[in-house]
Amino acid sequence: MKRIYMDYAATTPVAPEVFRVMEPYFTEIFGNPSSLHACGQDARKAVEAARQGVARFLGAYPEEIVFTSGGTESDNFAVKGTAYANETKKNHIIVSSIEHHAILEPCRFLEKRGFRVTYLPVDSTGMVDPEEVKKAITPQTILVSVMHASNEVGTIQPIAEIGRITREAGVYLHTDAVQTVGHIPVDVREMNVDLLSLSGHKLYGPKGIGVLYIRKGTKILPFMHGGGQEDGRRGSTHNVPGIVGLGKAIEMASREMTEERQRLTGYRDRIIKSLQNQIDHIQINGHLQKRLPNNVNISMAYVEGEATLLSLDLEGICASTGSACSSESTEASHVLLAMHIPTEEARCSLRFSLGKWTTESDIDRLIEVLPGIVKKLRIMSPLYKA
Repeated sequence: MKRIYMDYAATTPVAPEVFRVMEPYFTEIFGNPSSLHACGQDARKAVEAARQGVARFLGAYPEEIVFTSGGTESDNFAVKGTAYANETKKNHIIVSSIEHHAILEPCRFLEKRGFRVTYLPVDSTGMVDPEEVKKAITPQTILVSVMHASNEVGTIQPIAEIGRITREAGVYLHTDAVQTVGHIPVDVREMNVDLLSLSGHKLYGPKGIGVLYIRKGTKILPFMHGGGQEDGRRGSTHNVPGIVGLGKAIEMASREMTEERQRLTGYRDRIIKSLQNQIDHIQINGHLQKRLPNNVNISMAYVEGEATLLSLDLEGICASTGSACSSESTEASHVLLAMHIPTEEARCSLRFSLGKWTTESDIDRLIEVLPGIVKKLRIMSPLYKA
């Protein structure tokens, strides 16, 4: 049975071109970039070349790019680093209620240590209202953090507009762009952000590597203390193969993103239209237009998302019920609940996320298989009446 992967939002395979450029840095160019000898300096050149490539892609300066271990570290660094750097004068943080747990958990941690956190509401499409941001800002506000696009429902937020509000108020703005970098245009200057997180394994790079963009002048404390790498902002020996792989993945995205976005948007819209035509009591979650090109999130009444997911897996289709980081939880998605979707409907959600190796035949197979699975599961539901 051919296995069809439709969970690219959880992780992507490493592109062969990325893997090839990484290989020499495991066995041949293996020096520590902090070493002064030739072996170390060869590795340093590779690190700095990748840094310049990432900076160009984001519209940033190379010295504003800090390499991390991934999106979770970058998010923690942004939230905790700015909070503790400014705690003697301010103690308030604003985040959206649909943020990834890598933002929400640091905020809960800080709340226990005397910081005050405001959780912004979203509308039924998962959109943050910039006016709500403006109303929430106080003289004590340090940071606003709103993700660029939801990992679960794909809604793209008005970050540039929010950034104009935070800039005027003298408040830092962070955005978790893990789901958007490499998939839709991201320019830190146009977006008016002070901090931005990205992760290599979401754009066909390796796991274990990420970036926190830190605008010049942003007051932030180091999250990792050690040998003073990354200009003293993040201790730890550089993950040279990972950094090189991320640099290559970014380079490929700069060439392929526009065409790939158009291709996946076509697939996404075809899935939505076909399933709406074939399955009753179906709801598309997230904004229908301001949405990631590869994201389809649906709720189907009278069937549990987990049961549908397992049935799809038996048919060779790998999908998700939401965020991979919370897949072991049986609770309904906090994102869908924040969008005012009833708990029972939220438990019936499925996410299909498409990517580089998704084909037309994969879409055909999903459209062919899913309606039959839903029909079988609904027959077993005492609540469903055809």
